Amino acid sequence: MKKDFDKWNNVKKITELKLDNFGIHEREIWWTSFGVNIGVETDGKNNDFERPALIIRKFNRQMVWVLPTTLQAKDERFHEKFTLEDKEYFVAITQLRTVSTKRFLRKIGMMSKEDFIKVKQRIMRFLQENENPPLSGSSRRPKP
Repeated sequence: MKKDFDKWNNVKKITELKLDNFGIHEREIWWTSFGVNIGVETDGKNNDFERPALIIRKFNRQMVWVLPTTLQAKDERFHEKFTLEDKEYFVAITQLRTVSTKRFLRKIGMMSKEDFIKVKQRIMRFLQENENPPLSGSSRRPKP
């Protein structure tokens, strides 16, 4: 599917004019305007370039950490399952990002305390994992 950066840019200009969302809390899941992104970064869908996101950490009324959610886990090493209203979802651990609360469109619900603890523990384990160093030379950018 072709990415429509121009359409997203128009939506982004409108999003920037919104007021910050004052009534947000950790554990909430919101439809979030993620936009069109680069490479493997998670994109939003539909006219508002939206997808559900879990609020992991609230820093202030303007800035939060979120994890995008999905209905399918392509690789379970990088996703954590949770249930909301008897429906199974996954958060994408590798897509943790800082967003403005201006991106929030509609509240979907609240993750259970138990699932939220599991997600946070999964993030911590993921950060503490020892990964193998890259193969010789593979960490360098290709020459233009």
